Amino acid sequence: MEEPAEVRSGRGQRLIEAVREDLELLGIAELEERLDILASETARVHAQIDRKRASRGAADALFSPRAN
Repeated sequence: MEEPAEVRSGRGQRLIEAVREDLELLGIAELEERLDILASETARVHAQIDRKRASRGAADALFSPRAN
């Protein structure tokens, strides 16, 4: 089932908005919390990349011609 166009076009929009947010308006505790959230998100993205690379590697190994 395909997502509606308005959902697809909004992907990543909140991240873009967060990056553009004025950090001068945030206190130290808020900045530290932001760093914790960003570190967690970075780890989550790296894990997803690793899963996708493993899947791609498995597919490549399955479908590529074998060397003699």
